[in-house]
Amino acid sequence: MSIVSNKTEPLIYELSSPGRIGAALPDCDVPKTELPKSARAELKLPEVSEVDVVRHFTRLSQKNYCVDLGIYPLGSCTMKYNPKINEEAVKLRGFAQIHPYQDADGTQGALEMMYALQTMLGEISGLPGVTLQPAAGAQGELTGILVIRAYHLARKDAKRKKVLVPDSAHGTNPATSSMSGYAVVNIKTDARGNIDLDELRKLADDATVCLMLTNPNTLGLFEENVQAACQIVHDAGGLVYGDGANLNAIVGVARPGDYGIDVLHSNLHKTFSVPHGGGGPGAGPVMVRDFLAPFLPGPIVVKARPERSRRKGKRYAFAMPKKSVGRVKSFYGNFLALVRAYVYIRAFGKEHLREIAENAVINANYLLARLRDTYSAPYGFRRCKHEFVLTGTPFKEKYGVNTLDIAKRIQDYGYYPPTVYFPLTVPECLMIEPTETQSKESLDEFADALIKIAEEARTNPQLLHDAPHDAPVTRLDEVKAAREPVLRYKH
Repeated sequence: MSIVSNKTEPLIYELSSPGRIGAALPDCDVPKTELPKSARAELKLPEVSEVDVVRHFTRLSQKNYCVDLGIYPLGSCTMKYNPKINEEAVKLRGFAQIHPYQDADGTQGALEMMYALQTMLGEISGLPGVTLQPAAGAQGELTGILVIRAYHLARKDAKRKKVLVPDSAHGTNPATSSMSGYAVVNIKTDARGNIDLDELRKLADDATVCLMLTNPNTLGLFEENVQAACQIVHDAGGLVYGDGANLNAIVGVARPGDYGIDVLHSNLHKTFSVPHGGGGPGAGPVMVRDFLAPFLPGPIVVKARPERSRRKGKRYAFAMPKKSVGRVKSFYGNFLALVRAYVYIRAFGKEHLREIAENAVINANYLLARLRDTYSAPYGFRRCKHEFVLTGTPFKEKYGVNTLDIAKRIQDYGYYPPTVYFPLTVPECLMIEPTETQSKESLDEFADALIKIAEEARTNPQLLHDAPHDAPVTRLDEVKAAREPVLRYKH
């Protein structure tokens, strides 16, 4: 039970009183300059004490839901617990206080970490060529497609103009293809929730750049015919791009490079516990087969030449791949995000990374089993991987309760809602991913809440229409909020 009061608290501007000071600053050691009167009048800065400032921001923080407070079941996003040892590692002086303009001679420890992370990601994926530069999964996607394009053009194969994207793929895949100058061709999902192989055979030809395949897909299902799908595209001369956002379900169990993927990005903020969301830095390294490695963006970390190593004690250096598509980010990627992922992988090792994936799958299937008698699944209740998709259509048809109503009511039970209305192919979609870090007790509590909400939908639908009842902000006009956001306090 929360001990934080839900009563309306005075805003910091309302507490302002002339002469109050919220910080004690040292004596000024430079000439003072008065602000123009017009600037002071426009700013209208509050004058408050330090304790009021602390209370204001503490109250705001307590209104936020976070992964440290409870289950964060956002399907497709893998909002897993972030071990605190990661945060201790990034504070180490050798990581926190280096500068990208420093010479490699003075940053050998950082380069060694990056080289080791490149090696580990290559081994995990089965794709040995690795760049750590992309700053997020979406940029990793764009990087992968640019590498594929460079490969085709280097072979004088300029006729390839279309990218095949299953309708069970992540939403950024079509945008990435379009940004790269290619036409997007949609591939349907079959009755089992897999890519439709017959459709793929019809569309894969000598104009195919690649297939962008999310596996496990956005329905939370492992593509049962993934090797056959990859072979169809390879036979047509195309490549297979793997969206690695769902790698958390298979890491240590199956390597994408082994079942036919040529290029893969990994969202380190999903699979490898780098904090996710809030506008903070992500990371989307890209792994490729050997023949694509020369096209990767750089610089990447390599082992220094032996003669230089002996002369200067320099073991690692930066290098640009020979046919590189160029930089995709300034300097060397989001470095401290890379440190967090490195610590996570080293902490668990091969054996326990596999255990993490297995527990993620067990948790998702347990939660699905708890809900199968209450909710409907669009592709039947086949075994899922790390997440699963339900549909609220029966509640809408019978009781007039839609998925948004269900999601809003979940907030009254103290949980962050799952992803809703995605993927777009599932009407009234409810997409749930518990991750491996949830205990059986927390899964049962969440399942019990969803089952109670289903009963409320049958007996008191208005209760759901009016939800959430206890949140600081209830129902918003979401269209207006998106089009006309209020980004500052007005007084």
